Amino acid sequence: MRLFHPFQLRAIPDPQWIDLKPLKYLIPVIAYLAIAFGATAEEKTNIILIFTDDHGWPDIGAAGVYDDLKTPHLDALAASGVRATNGYVTAPQCVPSRGGLLTGRFQSRFGLESNRDSLEGFNEQSTIAERLKKEGYATGQIGKWHLGPINKITQHGFDDVYAKNANRSCFANYALDGKTIEMQQVGDGLYHLDACSQAALTFIERHAEQPFFLYIAYRAPHVPLDAPEKYLSRFPEKMPERRRQALAMISAMDDGVGAIVADLKARDLDKNTLIFFIGDNGAPLKIHKIDAPGGGPGWDGSLNEPMNGEKGMLSEGGIRVPFLISWPGTIPGGQVYDQPIVSLDVAATAVELAGQERDETLDGVNLIPFLKGEKKGAPHEVLTWRWGAQAAIREGKWKLLVGGQREYLFDIVADPGEKQNLLSKNPDVTQRLRSRLESWSNELQPKGLEARSMAITWKKYFDHYLDGKKQPRPKKTLKESHPKTHQDWVPRNAEVTQKSNGLRILPAKKGRPFLTKTGFEWTGGFTAQVKLKGAKNGNTGIAWRSEGQKSFSSDQIVQVPFKGSDEMQILEIEVPAEGKVIHLRLHLPDSETTLEEVNFTQGEKAVSWSFKNPQ
Repeated sequence: MRLFHPFQLRAIPDPQWIDLKPLKYLIPVIAYLAIAFGATAEEKTNIILIFTDDHGWPDIGAAGVYDDLKTPHLDALAASGVRATNGYVTAPQCVPSRGGLLTGRFQSRFGLESNRDSLEGFNEQSTIAERLKKEGYATGQIGKWHLGPINKITQHGFDDVYAKNANRSCFANYALDGKTIEMQQVGDGLYHLDACSQAALTFIERHAEQPFFLYIAYRAPHVPLDAPEKYLSRFPEKMPERRRQALAMISAMDDGVGAIVADLKARDLDKNTLIFFIGDNGAPLKIHKIDAPGGGPGWDGSLNEPMNGEKGMLSEGGIRVPFLISWPGTIPGGQVYDQPIVSLDVAATAVELAGQERDETLDGVNLIPFLKGEKKGAPHEVLTWRWGAQAAIREGKWKLLVGGQREYLFDIVADPGEKQNLLSKNPDVTQRLRSRLESWSNELQPKGLEARSMAITWKKYFDHYLDGKKQPRPKKTLKESHPKTHQDWVPRNAEVTQKSNGLRILPAKKGRPFLTKTGFEWTGGFTAQVKLKGAKNGNTGIAWRSEGQKSFSSDQIVQVPFKGSDEMQILEIEVPAEGKVIHLRLHLPDSETTLEEVNFTQGEKAVSWSFKNPQ
């Protein structure tokens, strides 16, 4: 319970002034006390929503599946409240999963079915933050956004922003010392997961005297795998290196959760704060879990087994995720809750706790009466999904899964690993579920459930996981195709070593050294700033490949002269690109250099990579 606001204290008469004998004086006293204590009793609940990234269902210690984890604080969070064993998200992919979570609506209702879809529909929705702001809540976003321009997050209802998701500068409108600043890029020198945790503590400090909604989206254990030694050293046992990295990143998040809970207790806010801890989708295994060196594309080290499948599938391994709920003093602790629930329930729960009536646009339900035992049975009669050529529906123990022309029916209670297809043995169940799924899909954008052709990748995944057609392990390993990355930049023709002041780059015997980056999707020209030093003169440049081009063109490179010096210098390069840029090369001088930072700007849009060794 928080302390009384000063005006509430003054509303209570001094007892020495009160004649307790005459009843006419007693009545006002009781009235004043009722006002004072009633204001506290009706105090609104703080809500903290923690969302992890590519985090497999069993990868917290409380799940009791793997013993290589070290998550004491998450386990304590589960013990203080609820571990939902059948907790789901709305999509097996980052963007739609986050869009559904923050709006409380199934994302295909507004055309956001996959990472590639337009965000126009999302931009028209009311987020949890926007709804709670109307009820006097302070609102904060920390970590990964992935729903449009980072410097525009405040347009979605978030007052405080610290959008850090990598070891580089980030957009923020408050500093870790608590000061309010204009939205700008800030550098803190911290490992990105530690920075997010510190930003959460700062947010709580800033708003401890008012109700608040805080959304923390850790970019972990999503690639690039980048845990520093202080977390890696917690896992000295022999294991795949990618598994070690995932465990270290999960451990870093665990430390953050522990610090947040401890801070709430110290402020006497723990009993007035509801915490959700949820994954955004299952882990990407790439079928074979190849332990390639470096932290770039591929398996992220997290695990989904005993659930079947992985990220990108509507099988359990793609959409059943870690799901913890804690509200000490309100939700009884130590619960293992087996009824199916979904990330859409967060918004419905938050809105009702804030004092609003749940409107019909929200697809979730308020979970609190169920978790307190005030309501019996399942919160949902059915749960439904659609993602590209895949769709699914769960009704009680039954789950119908559609993938292109394929259909599967599972008793998901008896067979959570989805091994036994019961389609032919239960035609009535299949028909009922298919009819409900088709009817629901007609409410989406685009409408309908007509069979769509699955991409080759997902056909192989369905073959491997659901049809028993095991895919052969590739002869060419990721070690050959993906050398060690540095914040998604891959070195070529160079030996790269991480130093405290940046990347030390030594040219190979043949070819000019450069760093390359894929997945860059800016349209049109931009300005690049490169901060580096080196003893010898040379050239530095940016080459680019646009969408539709199969290779780099000799006329799509801009170079500027570099003058050798012992001091760091900033080179500015204007890149006159046309169309959507999808592939970049940062060409470096053909001599030893140290690269500290790279910045790109395009109007108000900006992105930065700092290669200094994080603390």
